[in-house]
Amino acid sequence: MEPGLSIESGSAIRVAVLPVGGPIPPQCLRDYAALVAEHARVDLASLRPYYSEHQKSPFSHQPWDTGCLRLKFVLGGCVPSPWEDFQSSRKVLAVVGICHLPSSPDLARVAADFLDAARTYPSSLASRCFAFCPTDAQLLEERKDGIIMFPPSDQKSLELHMLTMIQDLAASLLMEFEKWVLRAESTGTILKTPLDSQTSLGSEEVIKAKKRRLGRAQKIIGDYCLLAGSPADANAHYTTAIDLARLTGDVFWHAGALEGSVCALVVDRMMGQSDPVLEDEVKYRYYTIIQLYRRATLQDNAQRVSPVSFELEAALKLARYLCRREVAKEVSDLLMGAADGAKALIDASDRLILYIEIARLFGSLGYKRKAAFFSRQVAQLYLQQDNAYAAMSAMQVLTMTTNAYHVQSRKTSKPDHASLKSVVSLFESQWSTLQMVVLREILMSSIRAADPLTSWSAAARLLRSFYPLITPAGQSGLASSLSNSADRLPWGTRCADPCLPFIRLHSLPFHPSQRDIVKRNPHKKEWWIGAGPSGPFIYTPFTKGGTSGTSKQEINWIVGEPVQVMIELANPCSFDLVVESIYLSVHSGNFDAFPVTVNLPPNTSKLVLLSGIPTKVGQVSIPGCIVHSFGVITEHLFKEVDSLLLGAAQGLVLSDPFRCCGSSKFKSVNFPSISIVPPLPLLVANVVGGDGSILLYEGEIRDVLITLTNAGTVPVEEANIALSGKNQDSVISIAHNTWKSALPIKPGGEVTFKVTLRAWHLSLTDLEADGSRSPANPRRIAREGINPFLNIHYAGPSAAKGNGEVSLPPGRRLAVPLNICVVQGMRLVRARLLSMEIPARFSEAHLRHVSGKDNISDESNMLHNDISLLKIDPYKGSWGLRLLELELFNPTDVVFDVDVSVHLDGTIVPEDNTADVACHKTRIDRDYSARVLIPLEHFKLPVLDASFFVKENGSDEQLGSKVATIAEKNAKAELNASISNLISKIKVRWNSGRNSSGELNIKDAIQAALQASILDILLPDPLTFSFRLAKDAKPANDSSHSTVENVGPSAGENVLRCKDPISAHKMTHMEVQIRNNTKEIIQMNLSISCKDVAGENCFEENSATVLWAGVLNDIQLEVPPLQEVIHPFSVYFLVPGDYSLQSSSVIIDATDVLRARAKAESSDEPILCRGSPFHIHVVGTE
Repeated sequence: MEPGLSIESGSAIRVAVLPVGGPIPPQCLRDYAALVAEHARVDLASLRPYYSEHQKSPFSHQPWDTGCLRLKFVLGGCVPSPWEDFQSSRKVLAVVGICHLPSSPDLARVAADFLDAARTYPSSLASRCFAFCPTDAQLLEERKDGIIMFPPSDQKSLELHMLTMIQDLAASLLMEFEKWVLRAESTGTILKTPLDSQTSLGSEEVIKAKKRRLGRAQKIIGDYCLLAGSPADANAHYTTAIDLARLTGDVFWHAGALEGSVCALVVDRMMGQSDPVLEDEVKYRYYTIIQLYRRATLQDNAQRVSPVSFELEAALKLARYLCRREVAKEVSDLLMGAADGAKALIDASDRLILYIEIARLFGSLGYKRKAAFFSRQVAQLYLQQDNAYAAMSAMQVLTMTTNAYHVQSRKTSKPDHASLKSVVSLFESQWSTLQMVVLREILMSSIRAADPLTSWSAAARLLRSFYPLITPAGQSGLASSLSNSADRLPWGTRCADPCLPFIRLHSLPFHPSQRDIVKRNPHKKEWWIGAGPSGPFIYTPFTKGGTSGTSKQEINWIVGEPVQVMIELANPCSFDLVVESIYLSVHSGNFDAFPVTVNLPPNTSKLVLLSGIPTKVGQVSIPGCIVHSFGVITEHLFKEVDSLLLGAAQGLVLSDPFRCCGSSKFKSVNFPSISIVPPLPLLVANVVGGDGSILLYEGEIRDVLITLTNAGTVPVEEANIALSGKNQDSVISIAHNTWKSALPIKPGGEVTFKVTLRAWHLSLTDLEADGSRSPANPRRIAREGINPFLNIHYAGPSAAKGNGEVSLPPGRRLAVPLNICVVQGMRLVRARLLSMEIPARFSEAHLRHVSGKDNISDESNMLHNDISLLKIDPYKGSWGLRLLELELFNPTDVVFDVDVSVHLDGTIVPEDNTADVACHKTRIDRDYSARVLIPLEHFKLPVLDASFFVKENGSDEQLGSKVATIAEKNAKAELNASISNLISKIKVRWNSGRNSSGELNIKDAIQAALQASILDILLPDPLTFSFRLAKDAKPANDSSHSTVENVGPSAGENVLRCKDPISAHKMTHMEVQIRNNTKEIIQMNLSISCKDVAGENCFEENSATVLWAGVLNDIQLEVPPLQEVIHPFSVYFLVPGDYSLQSSSVIIDATDVLRARAKAESSDEPILCRGSPFHIHVVGTE
């Protein structure tokens, strides 16, 4: 069998191309052979200048205008075929010699060598020897017969010269064909095949042979007509031969003539387009040819030479002719039938050629796996031969099958589809065993062929792809094979196929300086606004989406600043893996990667940081890593491993190498788009005193020093500091002038400036979280997301472009977190409202009211600071003073000084610490608590309004009108405002040390404590009473509040001492002042009493110690709304001592408002109002 046969092969003239003379360099031989092979088709019209007709041509239908001669050049020649007489196209009809004259200076020796080579082909009808690159001396020598010089020239001249010589050769062959045909027609010829040589001719056989000679001659003449480019003449001779062969029963030659007629028919109608009629005719005839060859095979089954190869060749020719997708099934049936006939082939070379042709046709048809199967059959036949060349051929054939089995080398696969094939096809489980067999065969053949690189590649693919299916011993054997192959390779050899370990991109742990690159806007003074990130993070979920339409992350690297990429390595095999070096793979040439060495124990994974330094401005792409392991350098791509892990997640891959090694679940990480920018300044911030949390108590003020150091190679020429984040008001001031005066900051320079901080108040959630911490661990850490940041935008100098323009390199943003940890320094345990039941001491500042309209006491009657008050009713206990008790606790390790104050409208609190302020300071040590009492005396409302006592059930009384509703709402709003005002006036401040101070947040606690009794505290009594000396004409008491007997103790009454004592035995004129705090007229019965220190009534008639003038009992008075009345009287003290005057009244016809204020249970219950006692000190006369 011959390779590459087709239906048109019968019209091709076989020309042997032989190198002669001295050795020819391989490249020159390829060039010379390609120069000759370019002219495989020679038009008949171009042969007329070289053709001479000696006698009438037997090719009467020669198509000189459209016909051509087809030449089949066989480099190196071929072995003469025993079937040459059966098919003339198998003969070598011409010999072409190729000589490289620089290596063959002796032309005579070249001519002799060429003649010797041509004698080996007795069927040759013409010969030419082409000598290339002759020297000048060789050109001048006498030309030898058959040697044609090709002087050195350009390619086009050589091609034109070669075309001329090939046309001359073709014309010579055409004339020789004419001579052979004329001679065969006149004299006849004896034609034999290997089948005839094995036949013992009897008398009948001799007669039959003579009859067959004429038909066979016609068949051969048809062959020469076909070779001469005259298919019409050939078809006529083939028709005659078919008829004679049918008559004589020459089945084998009948098939040959019929096959020649099909070739003539196809050659004659070749128009470049498919002809259905022609195709049907060809199929019909070729199926007949196959049947005839099969009959001939059965007839000659006893012969040692079987013609079965012609039957198989006919099937292959028809399959090649029909090889299209539309008739794929028919072609496949023909090829599979031919494959079944391979068993009948005796010669192994014929089976080899058959499998090669079947594989080629299946490949052309698109049946890749069938083509790969028969290619493996070819490789098996090669491997049966015990020589290195056969092993090399087997290795090459198996390499071609790797694409079909999806175990191809990376260098032979398309980059665009490599990652996709690695998921779906490269690790298909149903093909795993077959894929392993293919790779093992490649490994074995490459070892026999002494190709260490191919063997290393096959072992690497086998180990990397199918490690789960290989036993530990097999894995160790493959590792040894890798090492042995590497020992035979030069140091630094690279292979396209990676082995172990598996490498995936884990993360990019970028330094904040690499992320905070801000593009400068040359049209804005504040160039960073709208261009930079809004926080110290890569991604901020609150920023607006971009308009670029891509979600791929973009990162800037700076020239000269080291960067890091974290990868994960996995060794899922049972042996120790030593990675001699691994570094990032960068093809752009603007990045220097640093290699590291890694040792991976069996079935383990490891995270490794790979670093490098950008060297040039531009884009950089990092597709994977360069790994030097098992003595060979390979490139591992991140995308391939990501596709592998994706396939494992979808169940398409045998195993996940990282999960086998105990690594975490796969999470795909996309490598960002990286741009390298010019060198930039680099500021490094340092908080003086440590970079930990700044521990502050609530309200504490502290100065913090921050140092900025330029760690870059470019000076900082401009900078700006702004605040961001939460609790920005905690930054009181920044020393801008300090750092501005230090600009520009040269490389290595630094500047230190001050930032003043103030701790904020903690919320209830913060307090609960702070309280849940263990007392044994006093160290506290600042919570994330609640601290302010110093945003420092800075930039270096501008750069000049080549065209004179100024280029602004990007700037940078440095986010300096102020890690403030606010803790509760002073803790409010509880707050509660107390009634005065024990003596209490208060200074004048507590009790003095300086409101202009309410000042009814004379300045001369002001009390001294050293005079105190015991507010005790000797008959009934408390006189109605209400106190707010605050219990404080100090859980810290410092001492706090607590200062409680009540801020009233018009109250003047002196700033001098020596003066007596609202309350004395209270010092609380560590782990101690203290209770602070706050008097609630001056929080009364000026008017007692009926709207404060609106009934909950409004069905009894229809408020009705819109005016009443508005008035009610206003009253309620006024009450709520009064409550809030009361709470806001109470302040608890603390300080510790020199610059630590703050204020305790007690608003919620006070509101909860006063909620039940807030009306009793705020609402005034209906009537208030005060005494004064008539001679002063000024009130002796500035209080405007009184006590209601039914309500209980009033929170607003004060008992005052007179500034100067009163002398006994003298008439003292006094007045009692009664004020109506309601909006209605009050009628009452007023009574005045006087008691001594023992509580005895001094106005009793029998034992009176005080004489009086005026009415003191049952005084009928009517007090207008919001007005005052005065009742005068005089007293005469007989005995020196301390006395108390007190006024009381019974309201006549009390209204609902008064009864509601007094909380009267019935409408008949009398409403009694009593004022606070007025203390008088009486001294004796001298």
